[in-house]
Amino acid sequence: MRKISIVCFAVGLLFCSIANAQISFKTEYIGGSHYMHKHYGKYNENDEKAEKVGDSNGSSLVYSGSISVPFYMKMNENNRPTAWGVALGGSYASLMNRNFTDDMALPSEIMNLSLGLFHVRPLGEKWSMMASLGAGIFTPHAKFRDIGWEHVLGSSSVVFIWHLRPNLDLGGGLAVNNSLGYPMIFPALYINWQLDGKFKVNVAMMDGIELSGGYEFTDWFKLSLAFEMNGQMALLKQDGKRMMFSHQYLTLGLKPEVKLGNSGLSLFGMAGMSAHRPAEYNELTLKNLFVGSDDSYFFRGAPYASVGIRFGF
Repeated sequence: MRKISIVCFAVGLLFCSIANAQISFKTEYIGGSHYMHKHYGKYNENDEKAEKVGDSNGSSLVYSGSISVPFYMKMNENNRPTAWGVALGGSYASLMNRNFTDDMALPSEIMNLSLGLFHVRPLGEKWSMMASLGAGIFTPHAKFRDIGWEHVLGSSSVVFIWHLRPNLDLGGGLAVNNSLGYPMIFPALYINWQLDGKFKVNVAMMDGIELSGGYEFTDWFKLSLAFEMNGQMALLKQDGKRMMFSHQYLTLGLKPEVKLGNSGLSLFGMAGMSAHRPAEYNELTLKNLFVGSDDSYFFRGAPYASVGIRFGF
């Protein structure tokens, strides 16, 4: 999950709306639940049972938005674009944590901002290439005067996409960023599968993960059952060490979407539960990225709700 946090920024700048300009805003609420150690309820080698972290608990409110605008686009004979554009995204998470001791204190807020240039072009009939170059701010502060260079992450990525079927794209490539203080290469994966008709299925791995299946009752109303993974991260220094605080949440619920005529405007939401919400500090080392730590923490399941608006033109 820590590796996913870092790679998602690198790849996320790529997978905005490439064929058309798009603006979206979303608000999410995750209800309160207890903060637990990953081995809660299990016994260690000393026959000691791991308990929850005191009476520590918390909820979260997340605001996010994005805009992508192609400034050049040309379609070829296979209806595939060659495009250049810019993408801007941001999120603010308010973490309402309660009953945490000083040594276990979590950030009360996370702000993520990213700006990137993207390029896409066809490579023959069945292949395309997408690339991005950008930078972002990942900070536990909401005031710009508190932001330093330790909160800045630069990134670039190249992904080659195989248009296997009209409704199925598979791709892979490389993403490069400086999360460890020097350039580091990560694998990047792209999946986009859609099943049209009255029954609709969507599988996407872009700037997060989305799996959904639903039914289109009318031209303007669709209801889906969706599983999603989203999150934020903050880069910081503690005791001279480069650290990352990651806040991720896996959600499952019903997702209605309403299209407002032919205006390109749609309203969407989701009601269900946050099944798992890891929230923890980790030192940014090569070992931690790929092996992970045995000392991990998460918030238990909680109610989840979101509402958003999307406009394409």
